[in-house]
Amino acid sequence: MSDVFERYERQYCELSANLSKKCTSATLLDGEQKKQKVSEIKAGLDEAESLIRKMDLEARSLQPNVKAVLLAKLREYKSDANNLKAEVKRITSTNLNQAARDDLLESGTADALTCLFEIDFEYQLDQRARLMMSTERINKTSDRVRESRRTMLETEELGVSILQDLHQQRQSLLHANTTLHGVDDSISRSKKILTNMSRRMNKNKWIIGSIIAVLVIAIALILYFKLK
Repeated sequence: MSDVFERYERQYCELSANLSKKCTSATLLDGEQKKQKVSEIKAGLDEAESLIRKMDLEARSLQPNVKAVLLAKLREYKSDANNLKAEVKRITSTNLNQAARDDLLESGTADALTCLFEIDFEYQLDQRARLMMSTERINKTSDRVRESRRTMLETEELGVSILQDLHQQRQSLLHANTTLHGVDDSISRSKKILTNMSRRMNKNKWIIGSIIAVLVIAIALILYFKLK
């Protein structure tokens, strides 16, 4: 997997978890504090979309088998970003509901109070649903962060294992090289011994040949003088 993609992925997961926490806290705020928190969330969403674009460009530049896996993960991140956008819209719409609630309280009529109860009930349901979604999103983001860290650890362990294997192979090659040098030396010594033996055999042949020649000449002379 690409180191660049993993770096962008870690940044996005951490940012997504942070934005989910801010969305949860924004629902508990009112007035200017809530507006400021929403502005921070929107700025974070812009940064998240930028990271997604960078991951997309990096994934499309890799080999097809790796690219398919990364693009599948990227679709999950895009869906997560869309959920965060929807959450911001719901938080913003809550402000409108609050304004309508204030108007109904000012009117003080029975119908207004009934509408007010309905709005409060819907608001509580919406709050509960948002909290559940935020919790689920945080859990998913945490799982992705843990998965990314686990992948990094596995990659690091694999790299260490490969380095150890390479070191062992290097030692084996050095040992084989030393053995080959020893074999070369033994062959050289054997060659010298064989050369010396060959020279001695040739020398002995000449000596034996000379002795035989002398004996033949001596026998011939003996026979000559006896027959004369």
